Amino acid sequence: MPAEQENPWVEGIKTIGLSAILAFGIRTFVAEARYIPSSSMLPTLQINDRLIVDKVTYYLSEPQRGDIVVFNPTHALLAQNFRDAFIKRIIGLPGDTVEVYDGQVWVNGQVIAENYIQDQPDYIYGPETVPEGHYLVLGDNRNNSYDGHSWGFVPRDRIIGRATVRFWPLGRMGGIGHPTYSLPELPELPEAPDPNGATLEPATP
Repeated sequence: MPAEQENPWVEGIKTIGLSAILAFGIRTFVAEARYIPSSSMLPTLQINDRLIVDKVTYYLSEPQRGDIVVFNPTHALLAQNFRDAFIKRIIGLPGDTVEVYDGQVWVNGQVIAENYIQDQPDYIYGPETVPEGHYLVLGDNRNNSYDGHSWGFVPRDRIIGRATVRFWPLGRMGGIGHPTYSLPELPELPEAPDPNGATLEPATP
């Protein structure tokens, strides 16, 4: 006897249910779309840009300096009635000491090169040491961004994912680049002369 066909309504409901479960799983664990509601990340991200936020990378590795991350409000922000996710750039990693003065950002005593910001910061911050398990985030539009220099650090467990691709508008579609920070190397110390004016030689093992 031929197999009894399932009611098309039941088939449709199963298909819709499976699609919803897959979409929820992808959005929760893999990636999701986000849009930019403010100018705090200019010029890198513009108002109404649409982005793909990668959630998988941070299951496998820790956030890096320069990553643009989406994160849920910290306790300090929740206390101010912020409920929506934020998007900023990671500047300070756990254990880093960060300062802002003379229009530049200093990490562990060295200036970091930032060719992605709107304007040089016109405020003074720090020095502050980033606690373990936390990150300091700043907006690229430094003087028009409500960010970590105002309300503190982001715990690791508040970070949702990393912005990787802009898919709208079509004219600016593409990957979101990651900066390469070129910190100046410390100069090598000269060899110490001996009291007789000769250069000291390393001891023979």
